Amino acid sequence: MLNPAFFLRRLSTVLAVSILTLTLLAATSGILIAFYYIPTAGGAYDSLQQIDTQVPYGWLVHTLHNLSGNFVIVLGLVQIVVMFLGERFRRSWLTAWISGIFFTLSAIGLSWTAMILNWNQLGFWRLKIELGTIEAIPFIGATLRDIITGGSVGTLTVAHLYTLHSYVVSLAAIGFSIVHLGALLFQEKEMQAEKDLAPAVKPVSRPEIDQQPALATESEVQSPV
Repeated sequence: MLNPAFFLRRLSTVLAVSILTLTLLAATSGILIAFYYIPTAGGAYDSLQQIDTQVPYGWLVHTLHNLSGNFVIVLGLVQIVVMFLGERFRRSWLTAWISGIFFTLSAIGLSWTAMILNWNQLGFWRLKIELGTIEAIPFIGATLRDIITGGSVGTLTVAHLYTLHSYVVSLAAIGFSIVHLGALLFQEKEMQAEKDLAPAVKPVSRPEIDQQPALATESEVQSPV
C-alpha cells in the first residue's frame, strides 16, 4: 500500500523539477524576446507586435514566455501546500521551505514587474492602481513610487520595471528554484540514509521465552542448615 507521506514527498520533488524547468524556459524565452524588445513607452507595444507577427516563431516564444511565467506561480503555491500536507516540518527542511516561499514571491514579482512592459491600456491602468496602493505606504510610499516610475508613468517607468524584471527578480527566481530543488534532493537522500541505518528490532519468539530457566519457587529453596 502506498504511503501518503511518501507520495507527497515524491510529488514535491517532481514539482520542484517542474518549477526549475519552467523558470529556465521563461528565462530563455525572455532572452530571445530581448533581442527585439524596445523598453520605451512608444516602442514597447510596437516591438511586441513585431515579434508576434514578423519575427519567425516569435509568437511561439512570446506565448511560451507568458505561459511559463503564469504557470510557475501556480506551481509555487501548490508546492507550498504539498510540502505542508507532506509533514515536512523537520528543521532540516528549513532551506527547502525558505527557498520555496521566496521563489513564489519572486515569481509573483516577475508578474508584477511585467504588467507595464507591453504598454497596453490594461497594464497602464493596472499599474496606476498599484502605484496608488504603494503611495499609501506610510513614510516611504511616495519615494517608492518615484523610484519605480521615475516621476511619472512613461519611458523611465518601462525602463525601470524592465531592469527589475530582467536582471534582478528573474535571477533571484532562478537561484531560489535551484536551491529549492537541491534542498529537497539532499534531504530525501538524508532521510533514506537514516532509514537504512536504523537498527532492526529482532522480535523474541515464543520458544526462546519458554526455554528460559524458571526461577526457583520459595518451597524449592533449601535451607543451608
